[in-house]
Amino acid sequence: MDLTDFHFMTSDVRAEAVWVYGTFLAIRSEADYYVALYHMGNFFVEVWYNPVAGTLACTTGFRSGEKLEPYLQMIDISEAVTA
Repeated sequence: MDLTDFHFMTSDVRAEAVWVYGTFLAIRSEADYYVALYHMGNFFVEVWYNPVAGTLACTTGFRSGEKLEPYLQMIDISEAVTA
């Protein structure tokens, strides 16, 4: 699956694809939402969840490094880096 295929899916199918094929990387809070970051092979997905309403707000796929910035301080790559 590529990013274009992902965006043509319905929101329910996108969410299912993330649960089945995604690798969880990090979670953050923004306003009233929890935003979880997943890796999908050749792109990333943010899953926006509203805990008050108990609903999934949206799933957004992207490749942009700029959209990864909020997560950079949360991800520890020290074990992946060799001296």
